[in-house]
Amino acid sequence: MSLPPEKASELKQLIHQQLSKMDVHGRIREILAETIREELAPDQQHLSTEDLIKALRRRGIIDDVMKELNFVTDNVDQELPSSPKQPICFDRQSTLKKSDGTRMADSTTMLSISDPIHMVLIKTDIFGETTLVASYFLEWRSVLGSENGVTSLTVELMGVGTESKVSVGILNIKLEMYPPLNQTLSQEVVNTQLALERQKTAEKERLFLVYAKQWWREYLQIRPSHNSRLVKIFAQDENGINRPVCSYVKPLRAGRLLDTPRQAARFVNVLGYERAPVIGGGGKQEQWCTLLAFLCRNKGDCEDHANLLCSLLLGYGLEAFVCVGTKAKGVPHAWVMTCGTDGTITFWESLTGHRYIHKPANPDEPPLAEQPKPLYPYRTVGCVFNHQMFLGNCQPSDAVETCVFDLNDESKWKPMSEEAIKSVCAPGATTSLPPFPPLCASTIDASVTSNEIEMQLRLLVSEHRKDLGLTTVWEDQLSYLLSPALASYEFERTTSISAGNEEFQDAIRRAVPDGHTFKGFPIHFVYRNARRAFATCLRSPFCEEIICCRGDQVRLAVRVRVFTYPESACAVWIMFACKYRSVL
Repeated sequence: MSLPPEKASELKQLIHQQLSKMDVHGRIREILAETIREELAPDQQHLSTEDLIKALRRRGIIDDVMKELNFVTDNVDQELPSSPKQPICFDRQSTLKKSDGTRMADSTTMLSISDPIHMVLIKTDIFGETTLVASYFLEWRSVLGSENGVTSLTVELMGVGTESKVSVGILNIKLEMYPPLNQTLSQEVVNTQLALERQKTAEKERLFLVYAKQWWREYLQIRPSHNSRLVKIFAQDENGINRPVCSYVKPLRAGRLLDTPRQAARFVNVLGYERAPVIGGGGKQEQWCTLLAFLCRNKGDCEDHANLLCSLLLGYGLEAFVCVGTKAKGVPHAWVMTCGTDGTITFWESLTGHRYIHKPANPDEPPLAEQPKPLYPYRTVGCVFNHQMFLGNCQPSDAVETCVFDLNDESKWKPMSEEAIKSVCAPGATTSLPPFPPLCASTIDASVTSNEIEMQLRLLVSEHRKDLGLTTVWEDQLSYLLSPALASYEFERTTSISAGNEEFQDAIRRAVPDGHTFKGFPIHFVYRNARRAFATCLRSPFCEEIICCRGDQVRLAVRVRVFTYPESACAVWIMFACKYRSVL
């Protein structure tokens, strides 16, 4: 049996506490000394492991321990987290158990599990920039019909997006069942099962497509102008496959890696933003990434961010939806909406982490009546959806500021059949995407990385000032005093609450003597490339003024603080500062 890392850690801690309580280590030391003294020959220097185990068994130590440690095995299938994201990533492993919870499932039961292995291939350059190369769903069940539970496969990996028809290479795969199955199936049985599933999948997809066309016709009959609204029923994934948009969202629990919905919004916000590449002119390239591909790249388009944030908010028990519409200048956009039990509508911008309360304007009010001024950047909304629902906006105007988000009112929102959505998007449906991979803890050491970036920036600043004919004197104490400000900035980004600024200002006043001037410039990045960050900072006139400061008794300071999030995402805060004697 296998456990998720957090459960395994808890189990190890419990076992360690129980062993300490029983003083097992002390008893083992006594038996070890006694065995060496009584049973070991004078010319024998070492006691073998087998001899020690036998001695422990004779004295009942092992039996006592096993009596005290009572394990309860859950009968529900366990989902195991994927390995940390590598150039080739597997999204999930499954421990399949019989009803007694102690043995692996038999081959017939495993054949009924339609759960392909999702493999993602990424390329990382010397600057740490990642590129999605290929995404492939491997049907592993062919191994159930192979002799000795071992088989070898050769698969062709295709490109992504506009290159989805271009081969990027051949991957040789060896599959082996462990532990070995007691009984293997014939290859004919396996092939028949897979063929039946493909037929079933094709029929479900056909029926859903027929239903979606009928729903769209009915939607257009309500008002012909609906044809221009952004009602997105299908979207292409990285392999160019059209999938219902509802299949890109599923409740996702972050375990102990993220504590609150707002922290989850911050995590999604620090993942990089990158639009799908377009070859030649024209509009925006259509590409919604599956969750594993998005997390492996650590960057994606606004739809990828919105789908992930919506999934996390659903995992926290909120009623969350992805909204598809436009922002300023009619640019297509996607964001997240939550509906409170008191009717409060909250918009979550997944690219910035900002939250906005929606208060609709009443178009029937007199012209001079004061209307709530929207703070959000959204202009129109065409549809909203999550893993169970899809609703098209059929109000007279699709302007967000006048929209009423009463999703139960069919005169304002035309719903799709939840049964139709469930047939193609529900967990376990052969047409849906595989279960989402659990989030992985960060592999970045925040303190070490902060120090490395800070040292690199000091060197870059010194070289830059040397080129200008300026000397550089660093003040470590002033650099240290900048830390609380950076922590406060990140706390405010996460919680929308400002705290700790008074202490920072007081410390700076004490550190800067009378007659001296202090200047500071904070800036935020989501990457760890010091040279790239420095070049960006120099483009700010205020920051350049600090870095190139001239005057009497000039002292420079720089502080870097890296805040880590799951999937090795990070928020990097940098503050440059200087103090100098004011000369009139």
